Amino acid sequence: MQVSEIFHSIQGETSYAGRPCAVVRLAGCNLDCSYCDTRYAREGGTTVSIDEIVRQVAERSVRLVMVTGGEPLVQDETPELVERFLSSGYTVLVETNGSLDIGVIPEEAVRIVDMKCPGSGMADRMLMANLEKVRERDEVKFVVSSREDYAWAKELALNHSLGQRTTVLFSPTHGVLEPSRLADWILADHLDCVLQLQLHKIIWPEKQRGV
Repeated sequence: MQVSEIFHSIQGETSYAGRPCAVVRLAGCNLDCSYCDTRYAREGGTTVSIDEIVRQVAERSVRLVMVTGGEPLVQDETPELVERFLSSGYTVLVETNGSLDIGVIPEEAVRIVDMKCPGSGMADRMLMANLEKVRERDEVKFVVSSREDYAWAKELALNHSLGQRTTVLFSPTHGVLEPSRLADWILADHLDCVLQLQLHKIIWPEKQRGV
């Protein structure tokens, strides 16, 4: 597999935020979001076997693993990697960008579906069928850059009854939208969601990479 980095950190997003976590960042992505903060993972990477990835994660002595990217589903071996972690007793989060079929991810994993709002420039690439596949333990994330993004995400969440079926995360684009503004919109609309800040950027504001 093509791996950008493997590191040990505090999980910064999702309902698992704050927990020690091993992060496997795979290389390669099929999108080019305007606010991408891991652009270094879009290309390149190092060829690493699944056995070696599992071994390196085991050295971190944690039971929570996030497989992310880039976009992890562009690599055909990703479901096998996730299954290996699951069979070893890990809780596995798979963060995917919403453009590829989440049905290939093993059933026991937690799927974090990052639906791209218009401000990303990639909203028209979203696979809307994924929203009908999310389950209670999965999570759907919207990164919001503007009022337009918020309205788009709100409509999608309501039309697909996401708040009744799964955890919905609204996150302000770091350095673009003030969290207080997003919080005000959520409160005014009584929206059933979780306001999410990127905890790792609060803890380590100058850190550009995980390693």
